[in-house]
Amino acid sequence: MAIDKNWDIFCKIVDNFGDIGICWRLAKQLQSEHQLTIHLYIDDLHVAQQLIPAIDTSLGQQSIQGISIIAWHADTKLPAAAPVVIESFACELPQAYLDTMQPSTVWINLEYLSAESWVDDFHAKSSKRGALTRHFFFPGFTTSTGGLLREHAITQQQQRLAQTPTQQQSFWDSLGLAHSPHLKVSLFCYPHAPITTLLLAMAQSSQPISCYVPASSILPSVADFFGQSALHIGGTFTQQNLTLHVIPFLSQSDYDQLLGCCDINFVRGEDSWIRAIWAGKPFIWQPYLQTEQTHIKKLHAFLDLFYAQCADATKVAAYNLHNAWLSEQISTATWQDYLSHLSALNTYSRQQSNALAQQTDLATKLVIFSEKIIKNISENKV
Repeated sequence: MAIDKNWDIFCKIVDNFGDIGICWRLAKQLQSEHQLTIHLYIDDLHVAQQLIPAIDTSLGQQSIQGISIIAWHADTKLPAAAPVVIESFACELPQAYLDTMQPSTVWINLEYLSAESWVDDFHAKSSKRGALTRHFFFPGFTTSTGGLLREHAITQQQQRLAQTPTQQQSFWDSLGLAHSPHLKVSLFCYPHAPITTLLLAMAQSSQPISCYVPASSILPSVADFFGQSALHIGGTFTQQNLTLHVIPFLSQSDYDQLLGCCDINFVRGEDSWIRAIWAGKPFIWQPYLQTEQTHIKKLHAFLDLFYAQCADATKVAAYNLHNAWLSEQISTATWQDYLSHLSALNTYSRQQSNALAQQTDLATKLVIFSEKIIKNISENKV
């Protein structure tokens, strides 16, 4: 039995951009690669607009890139549930909407990404809520999980970008910047990161560095480092071997290009973390801060999996910089050690990106999973 083409996705933006970043990429892929009709319910259009500039925050419903975007508030009168419903990150569906769901509704709770071993065991489990069944779908890095969010052409696009200087130049031109011959670093992180010590380590590097910082909540810390009261988009600041450029907060496609054009990428949360993997470049990941040091366990589980086949000295350099980024400071020695292994890290990151891209992607697994549930329901009715 073919899957129903109408899907609803609910996204509650808790903070930052991870929730909407994942949901928007997923909606676009389900629509473009699987020809599904997607209704994306978003509770904060103002935040979403930073990632989806075409959004008109005054509209209750609008269509962008073939996706129907619906403003979702407590008093919003919602239509009856679609045959397939994705509740992203346990955001809790409205009760009035739940009341329209049928026992045959495919209700999927899309969980957060983790490399922890327990994910393999909990993926695709379900629980009952009255007559409804809620399925728990865990993205992950092994074939036993729900996979990683990946458009089918993204790795080829990033590799083509890395090999095409004219394409890179066009991207820098779009930002009003010249192509830098120096080591290029993108910096996107949470404000509690040891930003000052990282910038100092880069300034004291043995080689010139161009650092690109999309406008976000870390700008006050960057301003403090350069002795400025505030920073503005387009600003360029230099200290010793570091030249820092403040660039706009980018659309998802432009951010992908930034990752592909840089030599090292500092990323955070979930969406930019996944995109750094597909860029095939060395990256430093900062997980979302959690209580009881859960984020550290999450980081180490990923490092153990991702660097499992990496040479010892290179692996140590990667672990040390990740751990320093989660602590109170990054030393110049730790940064320099990472740079000394950059060639090996570049080769290894590209290999890992290619290997992970051989697995079935998350959107496709969601479609297959939903088809299986619908088929089981249909057969049980016969």
